[in-house]
Parts: sequence; structure tokens; C-alpha cells
Amino acid sequence: MAAGAGSPCGACKFLRRKCASDCIFAPYFCSEQGPARFAAIHKVFGASNVSKLLLHLPVHDRCEAVVTIAYEAQARIRDPVYGCVAHIFALQQQVAYLQAQLVQVKAQLANNLVDNRNSMENQWTTAATTAIEGNNNSIDQQNVSRDHQGMMIMAMQDYGGAISAKSEGIIGKKRSHNDMGELQELALRMMRN
Repeated sequence: MAAGAGSPCGACKFLRRKCASDCIFAPYFCSEQGPARFAAIHKVFGASNVSKLLLHLPVHDRCEAVVTIAYEAQARIRDPVYGCVAHIFALQQQVAYLQAQLVQVKAQLANNLVDNRNSMENQWTTAATTAIEGNNNSIDQQNVSRDHQGMMIMAMQDYGGAISAKSEGIIGKKRSHNDMGELQELALRMMRN
């Protein structure tokens, strides 16, 4: 007997009868909370009908059957006409609503992907146009850069002939470390202007 030594199970306590050692309800209805659970089952199905049902089931399926019967009994008390069918119907409506939302979100994602792809294509087109225009500008910048190099060469020649310009570039003669610092400073000033 699951109820304990000498105390009746919840079903027998509710029915106000002595709990036998082989009571079919004892493993599923404890002495403390069992009477409240069994009250709904007894009201909807009747104790004898539930005991007959449990006796026809294998022992390993009885616990699940008691849980199901208790759920159905509670649902029938709350809604005597539809019972748990009302709850099932409400869940089916919720599933349908969520499926409709999912379809809507998928469509929105597909639209966003198309918009993003179009946006990226526009960016690529703009970048290509900018690159083509940038090549034209870089040619102008290269000309300006050559002019700066020429001015630097002239400034360095004015510095005392320590550096001479040749066609292959600027070649420096060996100078002291202090003189090189002055040359770098002069070159930086020329580039800033």
C-alpha cells in the first residue's frame, strides 16, 4: 500500500472506506493530495468505472492512464460540454495562428533579402563608378606628386648640394645623423605645404 502504514490512500479516504492492501488506487493517489484529485475523477467517471478501467490495463500503463483520466475529469468540471476538446481546439487555433505568423515572417525575410541584394548591387555599381572616376583623379594626383618630388629635389639641392637628382631617383650622400634629421624635417615641411 503506497499510502503508508495504516492510513488509507487518497481515493479510499475520499470514499470513506477501508483501504485494502491490494487497492487499485493506492499507488496513484497519496493520502494528502489524493482526495482532492480523486474527487473530480469520481464526480465525472465514478470510482467503479475507473477501477475497472485500471484493472484492464497493464501495470506499466496505469500511471499514465490515471494522469489522463484526472486531466479529463478536471476539464469536464471546467467545461461540462466540451471537456478537454475545448482546450485541444484552443491549442489548434494557437498553432494555426503561429503558422500564419511564420509564413508572414518568411515572406518578410525573403523581401528583405531581395532588398539587400538590390542594395548591394547598387553599392557595387557605385563603387565601380567611383573607382573609374578615382583612376582619373589618381592620374592627376600622380602628376601633383611628381611636382612635389621635383620641389623636394630642388630644396635638397639648395640645402648644400648634399643630394643630387638623377633620372633613377634621389640618391643621398653620406651625412651625419644630425644632418639627416634636418633633411627629414625639411622634407616633411615641404610635403605639408
